[in-house]
Amino acid sequence: MTATEVRNKVTTDDRYAVAALIKVYQGQTEGEKYRRSTEELNMIGFNGADAGLLTSFAEQYLEKGVLTHKQMVLLKNKIGKYSRQLIGIEPMDVNVVNVPGAPKADPEKPKANNIVSLEGNVLKISFAFTYEIKDRVASLPDRRYNPTGKYWTAPLDFDNIEKLTSWGFELAPEVKAWKDKMERMEKETEEIVTIPGLKRDLFPFQKKGVSFIESRDGNALLADEMGLGKTAQALAYLQLHPKKRPVVVVCPATLKYNWENEINMWTTSNNKVEILSGSSPYKLSKADIFIINYDVLKGWVDTLKKRNPQVIILDEAHYVKNPKAGRTKAVKSLCKKVPHKIVITGTPIVNRPIEAYTMINLVNDTLFPKFTKYAFRYCDAKHNGFGWDFTGASNTMELHNKLTKTIMIRRLKADVLKDLPEKMRIVVPMDISNMHDYKMASGELSDWLDEFDFEDQQTANKKNAGTEALARIEHLKQLSIEGKINGCISWIEDYLEQNDKIVVFTTHTKTIDTLMSHFGDMAVRVDGSVVGEKRQKAVDEFQNNDNVKVFVGNLKAAGVGITLTKANATCFLELGWTPGDHDQAEDRVHRIGQEADCVTAYYLVAKDTIEEEICQLLDKKRAVLASVLDGKEAVEDEALLWELLRVLKEGK
Repeated sequence: MTATEVRNKVTTDDRYAVAALIKVYQGQTEGEKYRRSTEELNMIGFNGADAGLLTSFAEQYLEKGVLTHKQMVLLKNKIGKYSRQLIGIEPMDVNVVNVPGAPKADPEKPKANNIVSLEGNVLKISFAFTYEIKDRVASLPDRRYNPTGKYWTAPLDFDNIEKLTSWGFELAPEVKAWKDKMERMEKETEEIVTIPGLKRDLFPFQKKGVSFIESRDGNALLADEMGLGKTAQALAYLQLHPKKRPVVVVCPATLKYNWENEINMWTTSNNKVEILSGSSPYKLSKADIFIINYDVLKGWVDTLKKRNPQVIILDEAHYVKNPKAGRTKAVKSLCKKVPHKIVITGTPIVNRPIEAYTMINLVNDTLFPKFTKYAFRYCDAKHNGFGWDFTGASNTMELHNKLTKTIMIRRLKADVLKDLPEKMRIVVPMDISNMHDYKMASGELSDWLDEFDFEDQQTANKKNAGTEALARIEHLKQLSIEGKINGCISWIEDYLEQNDKIVVFTTHTKTIDTLMSHFGDMAVRVDGSVVGEKRQKAVDEFQNNDNVKVFVGNLKAAGVGITLTKANATCFLELGWTPGDHDQAEDRVHRIGQEADCVTAYYLVAKDTIEEEICQLLDKKRAVLASVLDGKEAVEDEALLWELLRVLKEGK
């Protein structure tokens, strides 16, 4: 039909008018499905003047299967203008009444053909019509009427099944089997007492997390707050199932080496790990666990799928919040037909439901098979005159309850404080981008070390070796921070995605300048150049201004004398020379007035650099100082330097 013929049909024939109403409504709510070309993006849906009225007509018809005579007259007066969207439209059976409503039949004794079955991944609800039963079914969230088959559909949801059962509906065998499985899963989350071969002990709440993943057959959304050891819980599940290999871990680039460290720290040495890099695939080893970052995954999907992975772990899964992004499509392709998928995120899902849809669907695509139904129910859908806005949140408690009953476990630090120490230190390995330059400088230091006998410290001092050694080591430290600074910034941004504020410590002014340039007005600084009232103003801004998220401080200048209790974590990008410097800096957050009972200190350490050696020596000295407080902090710089040189020389 031409546009003119369509206009004539929809303005004169009730069957075409209602069909047109539903098609335009579906077009605006499910535009991708109904769009015939990219150019038609702005041609789908009602205009701003009609959106409110005609949307309400469409939703009423989909819910109740009926329009009044007056509504039909208004519809036919307005729908003709959308004829260009409606070419090829087919008529549909309609029900138009002069006065809505009719005598209600007794619903308490449903007929035998009131049955709930499955149609794909949704419930198919068939019943002998009565207004009372129809109204009850219409009250289900995200329900929809199918006018062609004259039945209703609703999401495959435990609560929906419970309601339908209470109304006397019979469950088809496949629905009953699904319901029994869900009930069994909820009851069978028994705590796993021991995990053979696990190298470290889990906190009690972490054991419960592993038990939850196990009870969901390795398909779970692990959503604990940041710092509660989600990585350890996922690895403990892998340790329980050594035959479920290979495993693919997908994570941000800044966390690839952290995953490798954690695997070696928690699991037995039988796991062969390969870290993948670059967007062009190469021949894979016979590794048990492959680690790859989101940014390059697209080029590797086909290669990885050929290895038939048994477990996919998606870390910081909010990276796939945009369903149209290339990395999201790559993740979805990789996950197809993989039997076990552990999705990890610390981002509060109920605050931004729209960003969680892909994560939820990757774990279990039967919970919310239709995006539009999910979006209208949980994303506070609003029509803005041009289309639908799904950036809000609605019915969040209902969403939380559905997820925790099925696929999600989430604990906050406040929930598990009894299990946590007052302070936790976490080392995060970082890759550096200038390894070639670093190796050259490291080689020069190695050659220089051959010239002196550092066991004879007195002789070495006479030759001013200490001064030159310090300069050479500082050069290596500067190369380390230059090579990892972009990764550190990405890590801080990821942290802020899940948390409110953070305190960052460093040692070089250039590093502080780089951070301030990147974070702009959301950051304040305190170093040797910020004194007096300016220093206190920076502290007050961080403590009281919700828009200021990052405190950037010099380890010496900002490590003492200030209170930064609005954050519950510190982050060290560069290392000082004494454990006391770090302890005092950590205590800017961990002090009286801190609302969090457990604070975390993150150390972002450049992998395969001198920072690793310094970090290990600081830990060693911290342990000594903790047992024998000798008050000799003044000589610690020199002591650590010589010990570091000794280690470097021995490791040549």
